[in-house]
Amino acid sequence: MKALTTTDFHFPGQKSVYHGKVRDVYDIDGDLLVMVATDRISAFDVILPKGIPYKGQILNQIAAKMLDSTSDICPNWKLATPDPMVTVGLRCEGFRVEMIIRGILTGSAWRAYEEGCRELCGVRLPDGMRENERFPEPIITPTTKADEGHDMNISREEIIATGLVSAEDYAVMEDYTRKLFARGQEIAARRGLILVDTKYEFGKRDGKVYLIDEIHTPDSSRYFYADGYEERFAKGEPQRQLSKEFVRQWLIEHDFMNEPGQTMPEITDAYAESVSDRYIELYEHITGEQFEKGADAVDLSSRIEKNVSDYLSQR
Repeated sequence: MKALTTTDFHFPGQKSVYHGKVRDVYDIDGDLLVMVATDRISAFDVILPKGIPYKGQILNQIAAKMLDSTSDICPNWKLATPDPMVTVGLRCEGFRVEMIIRGILTGSAWRAYEEGCRELCGVRLPDGMRENERFPEPIITPTTKADEGHDMNISREEIIATGLVSAEDYAVMEDYTRKLFARGQEIAARRGLILVDTKYEFGKRDGKVYLIDEIHTPDSSRYFYADGYEERFAKGEPQRQLSKEFVRQWLIEHDFMNEPGQTMPEITDAYAESVSDRYIELYEHITGEQFEKGADAVDLSSRIEKNVSDYLSQR
């Protein structure tokens, strides 16, 4: 099974490239971005040493569908998907903040709560909550957006006070975040899922706030199966999840959370294939469609370069 973990493309009009944890972003004439969803996978802010076949295609196609299905709520950056692993869109000036919204107390928020935290990013949390319990209403817990290392929790007040985002733009982002999450929950419910929490990123272009990057993918979101949620919660049992959390849990079980002195466990081919299978399962549950593996998987780079170059030359 072939995985794309590095890229070195030379597209028409290319000015620069940024290699992120998972995506490689190519600047075209300072006006467009070509975002390549690689098969790299990250957890605990570190890139794992082996790629996951078809992961990039899965993330890219889910994000494209979700951007299209929310375009009536707010403008977004997407223009086209010329390749299964690529989205081309408008270049926006990204805000250095990620808008995280949570409908259920779980994951890192639960771990903090269990340790006694009762205020998260300036949001007061009720006492007496249990793991995987719904919040009275979704809470927004932003983080700073770090190029390297850990993103840091930050409050609305701190964001505005430090000038990361103006009060006016933050109000727009907050409104979009709540509406996008509500739409995401509706889409998930039709698929028998619960959208538990997710993150959105925004940027600005010509004075207007745009939704950018991916949305509602298993890398940026956590899903529970709706069937059995209440029973499992009542019994204090773990929820059946559709998210990248299963990779994090596997790393935790192998004594790795990217802390000093810890060593990354071996990622075998068999484990990488099992993760690939889980991502395909995620795709099919989230979209309600059968996953079709991209053609010419043996030479992904050549396929992508041709498809993107053809698209750009025809604009």
